[in-house]
Amino acid sequence: MTANPIPAAADSVRFGIIGVGIIGRQHAQRLTGENSPATLVAVADAHPEAAHEVATEYGIEAAATVTDLLARQDIDAVVIAVPSGLHADVTIEALTAGKHIYLEKPIEITVEAADRIRAAEQASGKLLTVASQRRFAAENQYLKQLVTEGRLGTITSATVEVPLWRSQEYYDSGAWRGTWKLDGGGALMNQGVHLVDLTLWLLGDVEELYAHTGLLAHERIEVEDTVTVTARLRSGAQLTFQATTAAFGDLPIRMNLMGDAGSIVTERERVVHFFSRDDLELPAFGPVDIMLTQMTDFVRAIRTGGDPLVSSAEARAAVAFIEAVYESGRTGKPVRPAKLPASV
Repeated sequence: MTANPIPAAADSVRFGIIGVGIIGRQHAQRLTGENSPATLVAVADAHPEAAHEVATEYGIEAAATVTDLLARQDIDAVVIAVPSGLHADVTIEALTAGKHIYLEKPIEITVEAADRIRAAEQASGKLLTVASQRRFAAENQYLKQLVTEGRLGTITSATVEVPLWRSQEYYDSGAWRGTWKLDGGGALMNQGVHLVDLTLWLLGDVEELYAHTGLLAHERIEVEDTVTVTARLRSGAQLTFQATTAAFGDLPIRMNLMGDAGSIVTERERVVHFFSRDDLELPAFGPVDIMLTQMTDFVRAIRTGGDPLVSSAEARAAVAFIEAVYESGRTGKPVRPAKLPASV
């Protein structure tokens, strides 16, 4: 997709933030920090007092409403950090208002809603990216290079583990948490989606999957806290993916990629095992602020009219995977994730 670029000689790309919860505040911190690639102008929230609090903290303005923020001519792009099930309505309104969009994950909670967002994106001529910051870790960039260059040979299988803990108090802290309508799912849609995106980015699309889902350790929520998936990728490789918010303790997120010429294992993005038939040596990996790096990539795309690393089509693929997992969990049958339609 080609957008009209903001010339490098122009003033800084100017942002607004819609939604100032935990994640929205993290974006505000980075957009006002010394390494910010852009300028934060204003924030808006369904709770005006929260917007005013953040505005005061960071020395910016608080818009009375989302509509007021989107009407501002001094805002080029917006970060949208509202509950997942509200993404389509807010994003489409923002695209219609002529803003570039940095949308928090997931793109939406259904494929149908994701397709509506993508149609609005294409009609607007503006850029949209979805928060998938794990791609920007130096180690994951190296994994992508290994796979792309075939340095692990033919990838035969992969395992991904997302063992997290969320207390009952976490789910009780917001009426939207753990609901199908606004959260769109549990351990997989809310927490595991980052690793779904990373897996599909590294290994390609899934042809068919089979899943078990369950609510095993929490109460008063509608969604799963544990899910296990087995899948066959279109490449022929096999995948096992497990996510839970019911793993008490500090267990690491872990990814294993296994090929006929090498294997590599990461824990918390750090490489803990690497073996190569070609005796490759690991490069040195420096620390990366992955949220800031993705924002910088998005600002680059806005300035140049190029593409951000994370596209709406890829974000839609992650939701198609998750939607298929939930269907398989309900029906007990294998499911093929919904393919991208030609029209969007």
